[in-house]
Amino acid sequence: MNRSTSLLQCRPEISSALFFDTMSPDERFQNKTLRPIIKMQSDLFVAVFKNYAAKHKNVFYGLSVEKQIHYIENAIHKDMKFRNSLKGMIIGQFTVEEYSFYITNSSALNKRMMNIVKERFISDIQLFQKDTVLEAI
Repeated sequence: MNRSTSLLQCRPEISSALFFDTMSPDERFQNKTLRPIIKMQSDLFVAVFKNYAAKHKNVFYGLSVEKQIHYIENAIHKDMKFRNSLKGMIIGQFTVEEYSFYITNSSALNKRMMNIVKERFISDIQLFQKDTVLEAI
C-alpha cells in the first residue's frame, strides 16, 4: 500500500460534507481534504492547544469564555509560530496530489484551514479545562 492510499483510508468520513458542481475548487478541497484531516487530528489539536496555554502561563484558564474565544483567535491568527505548527500538522497529512493542489492557492487555503481549526477549538472549548492541562515541556 502506498502513502496516499494509507492517508486516505485513515481519514474519517464527514457525512455533512456536501459536494456540488457549482462549488469552487477551494471549497471542494476544504470539504474533501481539509475537514476530514482536521477532524482526524482533533485530539492532537486539543493537546497542542493545552500545551500552548501552559507555555503561556495558563492565562487562558482565568479568562471568561468570551475572552477565551478571543485568546484562541489571537493565538491562531497572530502567533505565527503556533499557526505554522498547526498548518504543518494538516499539510503533513496531505497526499502528494493534494499538496500539488494546495500550493496553487496556499494563501486562501491557509485561511480556510485556520478558520476551521479556530471553529473546532471554540466548539471544543470545554475540553480546555484547567484540570486537564498538560504540563509545559
